[in-house]
Amino acid sequence: MTDADGLLVKRCLHGETMAMQALVERFHPEVFGLCVRILHHRQDAEDVAQEVFLRIFRSLKRWDSKRPLRPWVMGITVNRCRTWIGQKRRRPEPVDYVEEIATTTPVDDGSELAREIQAALEGLRVEYRGVFVLFHEQGMPYEEIAQALRKPVGTVKTWLHRARLEIMDHLRRRGMVAEVEHEMP
Repeated sequence: MTDADGLLVKRCLHGETMAMQALVERFHPEVFGLCVRILHHRQDAEDVAQEVFLRIFRSLKRWDSKRPLRPWVMGITVNRCRTWIGQKRRRPEPVDYVEEIATTTPVDDGSELAREIQAALEGLRVEYRGVFVLFHEQGMPYEEIAQALRKPVGTVKTWLHRARLEIMDHLRRRGMVAEVEHEMP
């Protein structure tokens, strides 16, 4: 935890609007980016990011000032995304939303491999996807991810390993990477 984190949280807890705005501005790019990567839908990510900040402000008094603020915020983000995915599975899709999906073409980044990796990510369990994005795209170390998710470091490493294996398996099935032949010694 930095002294700046503690001071910012204290100011937020005292209701200072500028401090609340500073907290949102500081973490919004990472929170929104993580939501987009986990949920794969910009509007859903915007909605969940708003929920994340509401949850943060409601829960600030429970933040442990001995721990860094960033992993705590990222943990809330992953949990809200997980909840959103679970709720979305239980509610029917509106017809106009389905049509919107059918007529929307994905952004072409010019890389078939990038699209295949994205498709593989979409097929991962939300826990694996969250750990993969936090590690590879957010650059968080294992320990911070473990703190954020309230899981042991070993679990984080296992989930990341499984995510990588599933992504490689997807890429092999799609012909993007060669099969590795193992020779017996």
